[in-house]
Amino acid sequence: MSKEFEIAREFEVDATPEQVWGAITSGTGGWLWPMEAPEPREGGRGPFGSAVTAWDPPHRYTNRVENVEGIAEQTLNQLDYTIEPRDEGRRAWVRYVHSGIFVDDWDNQYDGAGKHTDFYLHTLRQYLTHFDGRTLAFATFDGPEASKASDAFVAVGRALGLADDTAEGARVQARGPEGQPLDAVVDYRNPYFIGLRTDTALIRFFGRNHWGAPVGISVHDFAPDADAKRNELAWQSWLNGVFGA
Repeated sequence: MSKEFEIAREFEVDATPEQVWGAITSGTGGWLWPMEAPEPREGGRGPFGSAVTAWDPPHRYTNRVENVEGIAEQTLNQLDYTIEPRDEGRRAWVRYVHSGIFVDDWDNQYDGAGKHTDFYLHTLRQYLTHFDGRTLAFATFDGPEASKASDAFVAVGRALGLADDTAEGARVQARGPEGQPLDAVVDYRNPYFIGLRTDTALIRFFGRNHWGAPVGISVHDFAPDADAKRNELAWQSWLNGVFGA
């Protein structure tokens, strides 16, 4: 049954309002995924067939769409960002509100959307703090069917060489593709997601098996020689290997 939802979050970040504005309008590949930039005006076209309903740089941006392209589980979708300066503009306060209508499996959809929101906004803050403005190579992909299993994400953490109790903030030498050591900070860790931050990349692991989907990985690579296809092939092979595919 169709039902409205709203997910609201507020946070401060060590970035100017202008930096936040750039990240949410034209720099989405650094923390979410690449998408078309909105037309810079109210009434302009936004990503995924949306319309820009508020455009006040660098303070307010809203887009809204009533038939979401490629998402059968949802009709109305609205993303609203409010940005205010803090510390004489050296920092920013952000309020993010995601609202709309889920048409099926409401509890599962809402739970997944809320937890993904927390992870994506955390990644936004990591991007702004460590990589803002750097050239990006982005890759994202899903694991095999076996990664839908209830314990699949536990296997991912162990394949990375993380102990079950390795917590956020820990510096680790993770096991990457072909056993390559990966010096990283565990910048996010809970039963649903793992975030690794290296000197040149944000590598994100999504335990979507909790919501009936395969495990996923996204790689935001900011190295000068970054190659999105190379990253995809390497990490896809790693993920397939975790599940014997």
